Amino acid sequence: MKLSELITKYVSFNQAIGMSYRSEAEVLRSFCNAMGDIEIEEVNPSLVTKFLSGSGPITAFWHRKYGTLNGLYRFALCRGYTDSSPLPKTLPKRPEKLIPYIYSIDELQRLLAATESIESRTSPLMAATFRTILLTLYGTGLRISEALSLKIADVNFSDSLLIVRNSKFYKTRLVPLGPRLTEQLRLYSKKRQQLPGPLGEDAAFFSTRTGNPLSYSHMTKTFCLLRNLSRIRRRDGARFAPRIHDIRHTFAVHRLEAWYREGADVQLMLPVVNRIGLA
Repeated sequence: MKLSELITKYVSFNQAIGMSYRSEAEVLRSFCNAMGDIEIEEVNPSLVTKFLSGSGPITAFWHRKYGTLNGLYRFALCRGYTDSSPLPKTLPKRPEKLIPYIYSIDELQRLLAATESIESRTSPLMAATFRTILLTLYGTGLRISEALSLKIADVNFSDSLLIVRNSKFYKTRLVPLGPRLTEQLRLYSKKRQQLPGPLGEDAAFFSTRTGNPLSYSHMTKTFCLLRNLSRIRRRDGARFAPRIHDIRHTFAVHRLEAWYREGADVQLMLPVVNRIGLA
């Protein structure tokens, strides 16, 4: 059996039992490209190790890739498609646990100010788009993938709600908006209507200049630029640079601090933060 055929069967199997299996499918497609569309038995163990290791230091992604490939080969072994696995028998030590970075109010303000520098004639709405995304992440605690997946129909201005569909564990939830964030989203929506491309209810709310959805890679790459322009760096010795996902953790920490200042019963309010889940 060809490697591509095995991967197609395995991805279809996982999707048939209710899993989205999108990120894992991308790993498997990359694996197939790296190995070549060869017979399963021809997969070279040394090339598999090279694929897992990549070009940099061992990260958590090594273990994610290994877990995906291990599932693929267990699937193949159980069904008699192959009688051996080319995966390494010894696994490297997992890297140190990532420590979230908590942005200060000053740093968040500098990030927002830095968005003005990415305005351009070819992308006249870029600054407004990234500024509004940052405000949305901080004001709601959304994951970046959830914000980028929002459709025009998912932003309910009259009730000040966001509808986050098919999130982690395939759940859909309603996220309340404060009055200032609602107004920011309303202003962005009016500018968004000036873009070419799809404008129906199913179109992406946060979009490129062509009206198409922003990609995760574009968002993270631009955020790195904004972070550098804002001169935001870690000083706690951790090896991970501050990430866009850390705005989600900042939302939770700042919310807890605000409740303490307000004299709220934080123990009673904790389930509100716990419901967003900070993974």
